[in-house]
Amino acid sequence: MLNATARRGMSKAPQRVERPWGWYEDLLEGEGYKVKRFLVFAGQQLSLQRHQHRSENWTVVSGQGQLFCKNTWHDAQAGTTLYIPLGVLHRARGGQSDLVVIEVQHGQLLQESDIERLEDDYGRVIS
Repeated sequence: MLNATARRGMSKAPQRVERPWGWYEDLLEGEGYKVKRFLVFAGQQLSLQRHQHRSENWTVVSGQGQLFCKNTWHDAQAGTTLYIPLGVLHRARGGQSDLVVIEVQHGQLLQESDIERLEDDYGRVIS
């Protein structure tokens, strides 16, 4: 049985947000955490980014590709996990197939405005 705090964090149906690289959905949110699912199309990648207000844990649930963190690329497939500390540059790339990742964010500001893009294939870097 879920407690009242957990029930408040659940939504009826996730809203899919389309991006040039794929999409993401907010699945669950509570005090100091948010859970998302995102898909990176084969051959596409997220911007090279960092966050000033949150850390993230990524778990690949399907597909294959690569994950970048701490200046290292890691091959990724279902079951691969990656911890991304606060302020560390990171990105995900779809490989021969789409890459699907569950992301758990931890921090006090869990909003899209906390994305600082340093490189982006889609012209979204703000200097």
